[in-house]
Amino acid sequence: MDKTPKEAIIADLDDIEAVPCPCGKARRALMTEDNGLCSLHRVEISANAKAHYHKALTETYYVLEGEGWIELNGQRKPLSPGMAVLIPPEIRHRAVIEEGRKMTILNFVMPPFDPADEYL
Repeated sequence: MDKTPKEAIIADLDDIEAVPCPCGKARRALMTEDNGLCSLHRVEISANAKAHYHKALTETYYVLEGEGWIELNGQRKPLSPGMAVLIPPEIRHRAVIEEGRKMTILNFVMPPFDPADEYL
């Protein structure tokens, strides 16, 4: 079954309620039944982010604001605005910030996010 949208999808992330996720709070957009291509999430990273992985999903993090780290299979790399990270399936990951700091990312998820494919 073709899961390519037949029309453009417009989303205002400011109008989407933030929900808890392993890295903090996410506003998940483009999550329509006919969209099998990708979803887009704006994530406010929390200091107590939990490492997780996906078996099917590929994620791309793009840092909008703030600084921190991306932890990939236990190794940390610094992140700052304008940087992007491609995270293939099976890579244990989390975004990390210091207590009292802030970092916001855009997360492009392909195929669209499925909560059943999130393993802590």
